[in-house]
Amino acid sequence: MIVVVTPNPAVDVTYRVDEQRIGTTQRVRSVDRLPGGKGLNVARVLAGEGVETHSVLPLGGSAGAWVADAVAALGLAATAVPVPGETRTTVTVVDDHAHPTMFGEPGPSVPPAAWLPVDDAVRALLPTSDALVVSGSLPVGTAAEVVTPWIADAVAAGVLVVADCSGPALLAAADAGATVCKPNREELAEATGFPDERDGALALLDRGAGMVVVSRGADGIAAHTRTEVVEVGAVPGVTGNPTGAGDAATAGLVLALTRDATDVTAALRTAAAFGAAAVLRPVAGEVDRAAVHRFLTDTEPTRSTA
Repeated sequence: MIVVVTPNPAVDVTYRVDEQRIGTTQRVRSVDRLPGGKGLNVARVLAGEGVETHSVLPLGGSAGAWVADAVAALGLAATAVPVPGETRTTVTVVDDHAHPTMFGEPGPSVPPAAWLPVDDAVRALLPTSDALVVSGSLPVGTAAEVVTPWIADAVAAGVLVVADCSGPALLAAADAGATVCKPNREELAEATGFPDERDGALALLDRGAGMVVVSRGADGIAAHTRTEVVEVGAVPGVTGNPTGAGDAATAGLVLALTRDATDVTAALRTAAAFGAAAVLRPVAGEVDRAAVHRFLTDTEPTRSTA
């Protein structure tokens, strides 16, 4: 069972239009509304593979109630922790011509005391879990250290931890000893202040991360340890909607590491395959399952001594 914490859940709305144009009135051809936030996208992909998950969701207001009901309707196990304010909405506009445009609300203002029940919910689930995933942004104004007890408790319990965070929360995850920190290149550079990927990865390793996995978009994915760098290229020739591809890659990474935590190459190839298969689906939180199995053989890993 994999526990997934989504610190800043959302009502994810996807608008499909003929062509994105700024400053004009556009007809929306179709609308999808799903419970989202990066962690919930991860949980939905894992559930699609038959993996048991349990989401921990701080939710507020009528939007939060909608998310809770929608998660239940999808058959996903979850603990909804009431928080003040209104759960956010994200709107993604897609067409067949340009990269999607995403509008993300900041999320509710959650005071420190309101996070304590989230800590308790995570702690209660750890004895029966195989992995903890902390994925996504924090509500604006939330201290980065809110992630510390979740990760530290999981590490103390011997549970694999994958932290897909950004900014100060990424540093806090490394400080707490996350098994894997999984930023993309831009997030790594922003959080550590090092434009060079290897230097940024070493900074997180020095802080306490066990491994740093860096998403490179069209350039693939890489795993950094103190002694080596393992790289897997992106699956070639895949086009579509990249929204949620990083979340699917996180799901593939966790899935592979819970099967064999020592096989980094297999973990990266699985992450790359899941990420590419997500591009073929119209909304985040889904993958083309048939494509996953095809894509697993479409990448060639390389290793270098660091």
